[in-house]
This record gives sequence, structure tokens and C-alpha cells, in this order.
Amino acid sequence: MAIKIFCDIADLSLIKKFNKKKIVKGFTTNPSLMRKAGAKDYRSYSKQLLKACPNKPISLEVFADDLNSMIDQGIKISNWGRNVYVKVPVVNSKNQFTGKVIKKLNAQNIKLNITAVYTARQTEKILKKINKKTKVIISIFAGRASDTGKDPVPEFIKSIKMARGFKNVEILWASVREPYNYIQANQLGCHIITIPPSIIDKIQNFGKSFNQLTTETVKAFLTDSRKSKFKI
Repeated sequence: MAIKIFCDIADLSLIKKFNKKKIVKGFTTNPSLMRKAGAKDYRSYSKQLLKACPNKPISLEVFADDLNSMIDQGIKISNWGRNVYVKVPVVNSKNQFTGKVIKKLNAQNIKLNITAVYTARQTEKILKKINKKTKVIISIFAGRASDTGKDPVPEFIKSIKMARGFKNVEILWASVREPYNYIQANQLGCHIITIPPSIIDKIQNFGKSFNQLTTETVKAFLTDSRKSKFKI
């Protein structure tokens, strides 16, 4: 089964645009993307996003920092739409594991997207807190890990292997850095990859030969040199 592409964006106009693309199977947001999109009221802005995207999964994140408040927010967010996945960070800002939150929301049949995951050990801890029927996405941040010089691939391999015992769990490749990450994630057997709009556009252009790329690159250099009227 081919990997599913989710669009990582909170901009309302872009969600409307990318919701029309067949290649996009869902959306992921976070508080930083919401702020960047200009959201002032979290609830009302989320409702606008859901109105624009009523049928594809969309992840909306809790932003409380204590575990009980996370649970309260998660329950409220889950009631905003049938396609909502409540996004919960694997730890809070004090590095406390949010297992209590995951277990409580999962037991209430609330779909979850556990985010900011970096290790297979964290995946293992999450799997110990959930049932085998309610949908759970585990988002592993590949790009941010590789930004620090660490190879995220072994963590994906181990996490995907552990998740095989859970038909309700999907492993998501998060924090994409380049279009080739789509190929990597698909080869590893990830279920989902969440990608910003600019990279989705590039993935739709996959298939060019090296010969085409060589010619296009040289033409671009030639065009710019002529525009600049360079002489030697």
C-alpha cells in the first residue's frame, strides 16, 4: 500500500487549495503553524479549517502543558468534527511523558496523533498506553533529528516493526526537508508522510530524467547570464 500524503499547513486558503488535490489525503497542524497563519481564536479558527476540510483527517493539537488540562482540551477538540485527530505531544515542556493523556483519550475512542516523537523507545511507551481499536498516528520527526546530525531511519525501522501488532496504528514521517524524503518514507513502510505545500508541488513533478534535469539546469544558468548581460 502506497504511503499517504498529508499536507502540513494551517493557512486557510492553502487548505482550501490542497483539499482539492487527490494526492493529499489529510492535513496536520500545530500551534506554530496556527500562529503563522494568523489565528487569534484557536477554536473558531479550527472550525474554519474543518469547514474547509470536512471529509479528510485533520490533526489539531492541544496546547496545554499540564496533563489534566491536556485531557480537557483533547476531549473538547475531538468534539469539533468526526475527522479530527487530537494531536498530543509525547512529553510536555517539563519532559513528563504524556502517557496519562494518551491512555485517557484513547480509552474514550478519541483518534490521536502523538507528536514530537524521536525514538523507538518513545514509540514503545506509547503503544503500551493504547488499545488495539481506536486510531492512533505516531509522528516521528525525521527532519529535525537529521538537522542535528542524527540518522532517524533506525528509529523508524524499529517503530514500524513494533507497530505491526496494532492495525489501528500508523507511523508518520514528520518534518520533511526535501522531496526525496517521500521516497525514503515509502521505502521504509511508513503509513503517512506530512509535507509542506511547496514540497508537495515538487513531488507532483517526479519522473524527470537526469538528462532532462541537466538540460534544464544549464538553460537556467544561460538565461540568467543573458539577463545580467555578463561579459568577459
